[in-house]
Amino acid sequence: MTRRFTRTRAYAPDPAAPGHHCDMPGCKLAAGYRAPKSRFELNEYFWFCLEHVRAYNAAWDFYKGMSPGQIEAQLRADTSWQRPTWPLGRNGATGQFDEDALRDPLHILATGRAGPPRRPPLEAPPELREPLATLGLAWPLTLDTLKSRYKELAKRHHPDANNGDRAAEERIKVINIAYAALRGRLAAEPKMAATG
Repeated sequence: MTRRFTRTRAYAPDPAAPGHHCDMPGCKLAAGYRAPKSRFELNEYFWFCLEHVRAYNAAWDFYKGMSPGQIEAQLRADTSWQRPTWPLGRNGATGQFDEDALRDPLHILATGRAGPPRRPPLEAPPELREPLATLGLAWPLTLDTLKSRYKELAKRHHPDANNGDRAAEERIKVINIAYAALRGRLAAEPKMAATG
């Protein structure tokens, strides 16, 4: 949605002008421009003609009559939009931080991450611990992870890749047995294959 401005130019009269004469004493021109009355009354306005609003704005000094310390305090208050601030952990109070007042339903502060606390890792069933160790895998595991690890080990230990070495032949047999045991278990429990 595009916003339409009612003024065509910056110096065009304000369409919300009250329709009376300029507030400058002795001026009888129509008042079409507003200017704040003081730094304490920024939402109350004088209404001036174009010539007098230019003169008023040229002479305007928000910090007029303030000491350097007051100007610094005003600037600091403006950086927080005139809202109170306090050191982190004090919660606006002067005493110790009350941990009971803090609600942390997602346990972000307890674990250092969003979400509920982590469950301890699932332990592999006893009959699968040896096949997992043979293939160098951890439980739980997916069928895709099992297949890619099997292909990698089969290429590395295949007798043809090792010049017909007997040790490589025995090693590939152990790898095939471990792969068959794990594949059979994952195929029997498709829910377990999706975990991980």
